[in-house]
Amino acid sequence: MSTDETQSQAFAAAYREHYWAVSRYVARRTAGRQAYDEVEEVVAEVFAVAWRRRAEHPSYSLPWLYGVARNCLANSVRGQGRRRRLLDRIGNHETAHGTHLVPSPGTDAPGSWVHEALGRLAATDQEVLRLTAWEELDVGELAVALGCGRSAAAMRLHRARRRLREQIDRMGMTVTQEGP
Repeated sequence: MSTDETQSQAFAAAYREHYWAVSRYVARRTAGRQAYDEVEEVVAEVFAVAWRRRAEHPSYSLPWLYGVARNCLANSVRGQGRRRRLLDRIGNHETAHGTHLVPSPGTDAPGSWVHEALGRLAATDQEVLRLTAWEELDVGELAVALGCGRSAAAMRLHRARRRLREQIDRMGMTVTQEGP
Protein backbone atom coordinates (compact mmCIF):
# COMPACT_ATOMS: atom_id res chain seq x y z
CA MET A 1 0.00 0.00 0.00
CA SER A 2 1.41 3.42 -0.95
CA THR A 3 2.04 6.22 1.49
CA ASP A 4 -0.76 8.28 -0.07
CA GLU A 5 -3.24 5.43 0.36
CA THR A 6 -2.18 5.00 4.00
CA GLN A 7 -2.58 8.72 4.63
CA SER A 8 -5.99 8.72 2.93
CA GLN A 9 -7.16 5.82 5.08
CA ALA A 10 -5.90 7.51 8.25
CA PHE A 11 -7.74 10.67 7.27
CA ALA A 12 -10.97 8.77 6.53
CA ALA A 13 -10.78 7.00 9.89
CA ALA A 14 -10.17 10.30 11.70
CA TYR A 15 -13.07 11.90 9.86
CA ARG A 16 -15.45 9.10 10.88
CA GLU A 17 -14.18 9.08 14.45
CA HIS A 18 -13.95 12.82 15.14
CA TYR A 19 -16.50 14.53 12.87
CA TRP A 20 -19.20 14.90 15.52
CA ALA A 21 -16.78 15.97 18.25
CA VAL A 22 -15.41 18.72 15.99
CA SER A 23 -18.97 19.71 15.01
CA ARG A 24 -19.97 20.05 18.67
CA TYR A 25 -16.79 22.03 19.37
CA VAL A 26 -17.62 24.52 16.61
CA ALA A 27 -21.33 24.71 17.46
CA ARG A 28 -20.67 25.48 21.12
CA ARG A 29 -18.40 28.33 20.20
CA THR A 30 -20.83 29.82 17.73
CA ALA A 31 -24.07 29.37 19.68
CA GLY A 32 -26.46 32.12 18.74
CA ARG A 33 -24.03 33.70 16.29
CA GLN A 34 -24.13 31.41 13.29
CA ALA A 35 -26.65 29.29 11.48
CA TYR A 36 -26.30 25.52 11.27
CA ASP A 37 -24.99 25.66 7.71
CA GLU A 38 -22.28 28.09 8.77
CA VAL A 39 -21.17 25.65 11.47
CA GLU A 40 -20.99 22.97 8.78
CA GLU A 41 -18.85 25.29 6.65
CA VAL A 42 -16.34 25.74 9.47
CA VAL A 43 -16.24 21.99 10.14
CA ALA A 44 -15.72 21.35 6.43
CA GLU A 45 -12.83 23.80 6.46
CA VAL A 46 -11.30 22.00 9.47
CA PHE A 47 -11.27 18.72 7.60
CA ALA A 48 -10.09 20.41 4.39
CA VAL A 49 -7.09 21.74 6.31
CA ALA A 50 -6.53 18.30 7.85
CA TRP A 51 -6.61 16.77 4.35
CA ARG A 52 -4.14 19.30 2.96
CA ARG A 53 -1.80 18.68 5.91
CA ARG A 54 -2.16 14.89 5.90
CA ALA A 55 1.44 14.36 4.86
CA GLU A 56 2.85 16.44 7.70
CA HIS A 57 0.44 15.31 10.42
CA PRO A 58 -0.62 11.73 9.81
CA SER A 59 -2.04 11.12 13.31
CA TYR A 60 -5.27 13.08 13.40
CA SER A 61 -5.67 13.36 17.15
CA LEU A 62 -8.78 15.09 18.38
CA PRO A 63 -6.82 17.79 20.27
CA TRP A 64 -4.92 18.58 17.04
CA LEU A 65 -8.22 18.88 15.17
CA TYR A 66 -9.50 21.20 17.93
CA GLY A 67 -6.46 23.40 17.31
CA VAL A 68 -7.25 23.49 13.59
CA ALA A 69 -10.90 24.25 14.41
CA ARG A 70 -9.82 27.15 16.63
CA ASN A 71 -7.94 28.70 13.72
CA CYS A 72 -10.82 28.09 11.29
CA LEU A 73 -13.26 29.71 13.73
CA ALA A 74 -10.99 32.73 14.06
CA ASN A 75 -10.93 33.07 10.27
CA SER A 76 -14.72 32.76 10.16
CA VAL A 77 -15.20 35.42 12.84
CA ARG A 78 -12.87 37.79 10.99
CA GLY A 79 -14.83 37.20 7.79
CA GLN A 80 -18.12 37.88 9.55
CA GLY A 81 -16.69 41.09 10.99
CA ARG A 82 -15.70 42.26 7.52
CA ARG A 83 -19.18 41.39 6.24
CA ARG A 84 -20.85 43.24 9.11
CA ARG A 85 -18.71 46.34 8.55
CA LEU A 86 -19.55 46.25 4.85
CA LEU A 87 -23.26 45.98 5.57
CA ASP A 88 -23.02 48.88 8.02
CA ARG A 89 -21.30 50.98 5.37
CA ILE A 90 -23.92 50.28 2.73
CA GLY A 91 -26.82 50.68 5.17
CA ASN A 92 -28.30 47.24 4.68
CA HIS A 93 -28.02 46.03 8.24
CA GLU A 94 -30.99 44.56 10.11
CA THR A 95 -30.94 47.47 12.60
CA ALA A 96 -31.53 49.85 9.70
CA HIS A 97 -34.70 47.94 8.87
CA GLY A 98 -35.94 47.57 12.45
CA THR A 99 -35.58 43.79 12.57
CA HIS A 100 -33.16 43.53 15.47
CA LEU A 101 -34.26 41.69 18.60
CA VAL A 102 -33.91 42.85 22.18
CA PRO A 103 -34.15 40.29 24.98
CA SER A 104 -36.92 40.89 27.48
CA PRO A 105 -36.19 41.40 31.19
CA GLY A 106 -36.01 38.28 33.29
CA THR A 107 -34.89 36.00 30.47
CA ASP A 108 -31.62 35.04 32.13
CA ALA A 109 -31.04 31.33 31.99
CA PRO A 110 -30.01 29.52 35.17
CA GLY A 111 -26.27 29.83 35.64
CA SER A 112 -26.05 32.72 33.18
CA TRP A 113 -23.73 34.47 35.64
CA VAL A 114 -21.09 31.85 34.80
CA HIS A 115 -21.35 32.72 31.12
CA GLU A 116 -21.25 36.41 32.01
CA ALA A 117 -18.08 35.94 34.08
CA LEU A 118 -16.56 33.84 31.30
CA GLY A 119 -17.51 36.50 28.75
CA ARG A 120 -15.53 39.09 30.70
CA LEU A 121 -12.32 37.13 30.18
CA ALA A 122 -9.95 37.46 27.26
CA ALA A 123 -10.75 35.16 24.35
CA THR A 124 -7.61 33.12 25.02
CA ASP A 125 -8.65 32.48 28.64
CA GLN A 126 -12.16 31.56 27.51
CA GLU A 127 -10.81 29.04 25.04
CA VAL A 128 -8.51 27.38 27.58
CA LEU A 129 -11.39 26.98 30.03
CA ARG A 130 -13.77 25.70 27.36
CA LEU A 131 -11.28 23.15 26.08
CA THR A 132 -10.86 21.71 29.56
CA ALA A 133 -14.52 21.95 30.64
CA TRP A 134 -16.51 21.39 27.44
CA GLU A 135 -14.12 19.21 25.49
CA GLU A 136 -12.76 17.52 28.65
CA LEU A 137 -9.14 17.75 27.55
CA ASP A 138 -6.38 17.05 30.03
CA VAL A 139 -3.31 19.28 30.19
CA GLY A 140 -1.37 17.21 27.63
CA GLU A 141 -4.24 17.33 25.14
CA LEU A 142 -4.74 21.03 25.90
CA ALA A 143 -1.12 21.62 24.95
CA VAL A 144 -1.67 19.91 21.59
CA ALA A 145 -4.84 21.90 20.90
CA LEU A 146 -3.12 25.19 21.77
CA GLY A 147 0.08 24.32 19.95
CA CYS A 148 2.30 24.83 22.99
CA GLY A 149 4.20 22.78 25.56
CA ARG A 150 2.59 20.96 28.47
CA SER A 151 4.02 23.39 31.07
CA ALA A 152 2.76 26.40 29.14
CA ALA A 153 -0.69 24.84 28.82
CA ALA A 154 -0.81 24.11 32.56
CA MET A 155 0.18 27.70 33.31
CA ARG A 156 -2.43 29.10 30.90
CA LEU A 157 -5.10 26.94 32.53
CA HIS A 158 -4.06 28.00 36.02
CA ARG A 159 -4.10 31.68 35.09
CA ALA A 160 -7.43 31.40 33.26
CA ARG A 161 -9.03 29.73 36.27
CA ARG A 162 -7.64 32.43 38.56
CA ARG A 163 -8.99 35.19 36.31
CA LEU A 164 -12.40 33.50 36.16
CA ARG A 165 -12.46 33.31 39.96
CA GLU A 166 -11.61 37.04 40.12
CA GLN A 167 -14.46 37.87 37.74
CA ILE A 168 -16.89 35.79 39.77
CA ASP A 169 -15.73 37.53 42.94
CA ARG A 170 -16.17 40.93 41.30
CA MET A 171 -19.71 39.98 40.37
CA GLY A 172 -20.38 39.13 44.00
CA MET A 173 -21.30 35.53 43.29
CA THR A 174 -20.71 32.85 45.87
CA VAL A 175 -19.60 29.53 44.49
CA THR A 176 -18.83 26.49 46.56
CA GLN A 177 -15.87 24.50 45.40
CA GLU A 178 -16.17 20.75 45.12
CA GLY A 179 -13.42 18.25 45.58
CA PRO A 180 -10.61 17.71 48.11
